[in-house]
Amino acid sequence: MDTMFNTLLQLPLFQGLCHEDFTYILEKTKLHFTKHKSNEIIIESGSPCDKLTFLLSGIISMETTSKDGLYSFVEYIDAPAVLEPQSLFGMQLDYTSTYTARTEVNTISICKSFILTGLMRFEIFRLNYMNIISNRAQSLTAKIWEKTPMNLEGRIVRFILTHIEKMQGEKMLKVKMDDLAQCMDDTRLNVSKALNTLQDKELIVLRRKEIIIPEPTKLLEL
Repeated sequence: MDTMFNTLLQLPLFQGLCHEDFTYILEKTKLHFTKHKSNEIIIESGSPCDKLTFLLSGIISMETTSKDGLYSFVEYIDAPAVLEPQSLFGMQLDYTSTYTARTEVNTISICKSFILTGLMRFEIFRLNYMNIISNRAQSLTAKIWEKTPMNLEGRIVRFILTHIEKMQGEKMLKVKMDDLAQCMDDTRLNVSKALNTLQDKELIVLRRKEIIIPEPTKLLEL
């Protein structure tokens, strides 16, 4: 029980809750524990977000695809983490990304009704939730208002950074060269040259229809 307590209390939304409050939560709600095999889809994009899902152990991938289907971004998330808390409320109540187990994974989910009637009673939980949502909104706003680079290399880097949810960890952009050229409003040849320059600087790794970004923070130095 102590091990479970310690693991759950590391989750972003529960940090700061005392054991007494968390014991009350465990007694009042049904926690859904699930084990997922490697490569198993945990949550699919477009499915209703009617619960909060927490990653307790393992590594998952988060893949988000553009509305026109031209490209998708893949990020890898280590436990502990909460999956898409911003989709639980608001106008859009479906998941925007697909989450897949990269290793064997353990998750826990709590239904939306208890979030509203139970967890929101606790000030620390409310503050944690608001901080997560606010930090995400502020980060996205900052990205939108950044100065647009004049050269193609800079525009490609900005395109990548704008779509990244978290700066930590390896990322992958799945895109055809022609489609990326369309997104950049430039020629395929120019985009290819720019990507090869970025690869020469060891900022990205090029594969067929994939661009690997080993350390996104290095892109900020360009």
